[in-house]
Amino acid sequence: MEFTGIGGLIVLFADIYAIIMILQSPAKSVHKLAWALVVFLLPLIGLVIWYLAGPGKKPF
Repeated sequence: MEFTGIGGLIVLFADIYAIIMILQSPAKSVHKLAWALVVFLLPLIGLVIWYLAGPGKKPF
């Protein structure tokens, strides 16, 4: 799957936001590192997985 243009920027900004939220979460450092790697290595899928199951407060 290739992201170009505005779609790629949206995914990039969403991934940056997710990684910042992961690093600010109260989770253990090992869990933070694992989640950040998932989001970094699997940009779109990792973002969805983090949103549904990641550390920290859930918006829903």
